[in-house]
Amino acid sequence: ALEFLDFKNALEQFQKLVEKVVTQKTKERSVFSTEDDDKIDYDKFYTTTRALFGPAIQDQNIQAFFRKIINNLDRSPDWLELFGCFIGESDGLFSQLKESMVFHVSEKQQIIDSVVKRKDVIKGMVKVPHLDFMITASQKGVITIFDHQVILIQTDTAWITGCDFLPHLKYVVAVTESTIIVWDYKSEENKNNCFVIKPMKNCLLCVCTVTMSDHLAKDSILMGDVKGYVYLLTMISDNFILKQYKAEKGSQFHVLNSETFTIVKRKLHDDWVGKVRYISALKRFGSCSSDSICSFVLDDIKRLEDNLPVKEFSVPKGVNAFTYCGKAKVIVTGG
Repeated sequence: ALEFLDFKNALEQFQKLVEKVVTQKTKERSVFSTEDDDKIDYDKFYTTTRALFGPAIQDQNIQAFFRKIINNLDRSPDWLELFGCFIGESDGLFSQLKESMVFHVSEKQQIIDSVVKRKDVIKGMVKVPHLDFMITASQKGVITIFDHQVILIQTDTAWITGCDFLPHLKYVVAVTESTIIVWDYKSEENKNNCFVIKPMKNCLLCVCTVTMSDHLAKDSILMGDVKGYVYLLTMISDNFILKQYKAEKGSQFHVLNSETFTIVKRKLHDDWVGKVRYISALKRFGSCSSDSICSFVLDDIKRLEDNLPVKEFSVPKGVNAFTYCGKAKVIVTGG
């Protein structure tokens, strides 16, 4: 409690110091500027700040904070920045930070080599806990596995809109505007480890894995499209026997006809399907849309195969995202 009061008092004095610097610099830039006997230059600002907070702050952070004050008098920087909470990429100081009396920050590893080009964005990111890696998919077609080493593939195809991992087949799956990409990332043959399932009639927007069966050679995925349809596609290992397919000329992909797969679909929404997810704990799938009438659906996956009514509710302007919390047993939606 005493340490908290001491810090609170120091913070109040520091904020008064900042206000005084702002007032002083504002006067200096006006036409009515006058000499101030109690002028606060950088040396005085540094000495006062160091006296208030001691070794909890570093010299470069004090210098950066002072520079931000005088360059932006209309809006002073947040005091948090004084403790190095917003270190830039080029500072290279994160690993040198010592324990602070204010913040305890765990050290993180920064990936220096960028795998996404400029003017590209990440459209999907999936954690695979049991294999201890992360999958990302960028809009312009870069699928990456972040492991002890970075493994990536450039798809050179239509824009990717989502990705996931097939736990039984051990493949990465991604959807684009008109195709489904399946990547056997374990294959040593980089030119023969990718499959494209097409054609898909409507533009696909999202994908997720369905974990219902213990069948070791079969996986299913849910997908949503721009017309409000939700698809269930089942894949087995036999679908990916290389001799069945021919690669497109000049491409590393083997083309698979979508008609050879078991695909069921049902129109659940009257607008774009923003997200689909299978919730294993509930044995239900969920899908959401910007549709104001049928904004969110939560029901048994068998409803995709029949025409029975589905459990749904409406939200003005629709639902953009949702998640399930098993501990609290609640579903939260965001519109």
